[in-house]
Amino acid sequence: MDSWKRKLRMGMVGGGQGAFIGGVHRMVAALDMQIELVAGCFSQDYENTRQTGEQLYLDPSRCYATYADMAAAEAALPDDRRIDFVTIVTPNVSHFAIAKTFLDTGFHMVCDKPMTYTLDEAKELVSLVENSGLVFALTHNYTGHPMIRHARHLFQSGQMGTVRKVIVEYLQDFLMVPHEKLGMKQAQWRVDPAQSGIGGTMGDVGTHCVNLLEYVTGDPITSLCADKSTFLPDRQLDEDVNALLRFKGGGKGVLSISQIATGEENGLILRVYTSEGAIKWVQENPNYLEFNRYGEPRQVLTRGQGYLSDAAAGATRIPTGHPEGYLEAFATIYDGMAEAVRRHIDGDPMKTEDYNFPTVHDGLRGMQFIYKTVESCDNGSTWVDM
Repeated sequence: MDSWKRKLRMGMVGGGQGAFIGGVHRMVAALDMQIELVAGCFSQDYENTRQTGEQLYLDPSRCYATYADMAAAEAALPDDRRIDFVTIVTPNVSHFAIAKTFLDTGFHMVCDKPMTYTLDEAKELVSLVENSGLVFALTHNYTGHPMIRHARHLFQSGQMGTVRKVIVEYLQDFLMVPHEKLGMKQAQWRVDPAQSGIGGTMGDVGTHCVNLLEYVTGDPITSLCADKSTFLPDRQLDEDVNALLRFKGGGKGVLSISQIATGEENGLILRVYTSEGAIKWVQENPNYLEFNRYGEPRQVLTRGQGYLSDAAAGATRIPTGHPEGYLEAFATIYDGMAEAVRRHIDGDPMKTEDYNFPTVHDGLRGMQFIYKTVESCDNGSTWVDM
């Protein structure tokens, strides 16, 4: 079957009226014209699903009351109509059950992060994906930025030497006020341990930090020592976390995350200092990468230039000077997933290690970070092994 002669057919669970990230997924999936949304269960409220499907011009018969109904009905359709993959954009508490249902019925998937509600679910999901042989993509979308791809190339090619110090921060003021009491759906589930699990800010932005620094450097965290805080009354989950990190290669690091940092919008910044130089990347200005070597003039590398790596060029869509950002990087994750799905459909599946997008193993890593950070904090900010 030559899957390259048609668009891939996408289904979605979650992302109905009042949601934010579902709309983002729909935009980025369509950006490079490889994927078409054809089915969904967008809410636990069928009227919400019906209205969402109507706004998206979907066939009403493929807007389902439950995700279980959707999996069964889509699996029963002929190959030329059924979805190729499903995207999960619900709160974490339901990720595992939805993923298992669609894996069991033979569908590839894209899942938002954090990957699951518990660490045990994450471990089981790794086994389910590996045993199924199906494609599983996790949307740590910042890894799709061209300059992040180039930074990773610098480390993979040996140009940076060994990691000595990492400083990674992700600061927001998103939860400075109790939005959960003011009707904001995005805040309500994030501050609710019954939906988010044991980590608040840790899961929402901390997992991005861990994924980004390990993706770029290839040097995994081996242990951490953390302190967490909750400042607003009536909240149970962390709003602010600081941690010391140790890396496999002998380097040290500092992680600082917060969602109560007044004036900060989406302040994800990665700095890495090595035996051969340093890099700095700022998410709010993502088309630039600072690159320094001792005793030499400071450099600023810019997206779209011919001096960048093939990895950066492969994630670049438009000429220099025309900013690419959040949506384009997110779409690059979908592009990588689409290639893997097409290869699978055509009988030539890629090896997981050849995927150029975050996988179920990255999802497990994120859940390990959450649990180990909570363990360190609960034990009086002691060192714990990752």
